[in-house]
Amino acid sequence: MDVLTKEQRHKNMVAIRSKNTKIEVCLRKALWHKGIHYRKNYKVLNCHPDIVITKYKIAIFCDGDFWHGKTFEKYDVHTNAKFWHEKIKRNVERDLDNTITLRDNGWIVLRFWETDIKKHLDECVAEVLRQIELRKNTTPGGTPWKNQ
Repeated sequence: MDVLTKEQRHKNMVAIRSKNTKIEVCLRKALWHKGIHYRKNYKVLNCHPDIVITKYKIAIFCDGDFWHGKTFEKYDVHTNAKFWHEKIKRNVERDLDNTITLRDNGWIVLRFWETDIKKHLDECVAEVLRQIELRKNTTPGGTPWKNQ
């Protein structure tokens, strides 16, 4: 049984965003400040990365700790626990499938946890810059990379 009324639960769930979350906006602003041009929520091979750098085929996901299973055990879910465990499990499986699909098609996939973006934003931006430099110079096979 839910501790909230149906109207309260609806209001709560409507407020949960899937696009333009605080962590996405924070990372995007930091990347833009470094002069990195990107697309947001751009569809790539049936995946929807939060940030896509099309020029270098880099897909960036900003994963919420709860929704993507990093700290699910930390949360004490009492109501409808089976549903939430299954939902988070499906999210994790979808994340893995998306990562595999993108990598198999020549994309670099970066996933940053919510807490990492909040606490170590500079390190996240540095990793993106490092991957851009790697992509500028070589392909995964070591040959000069051409934007396709």
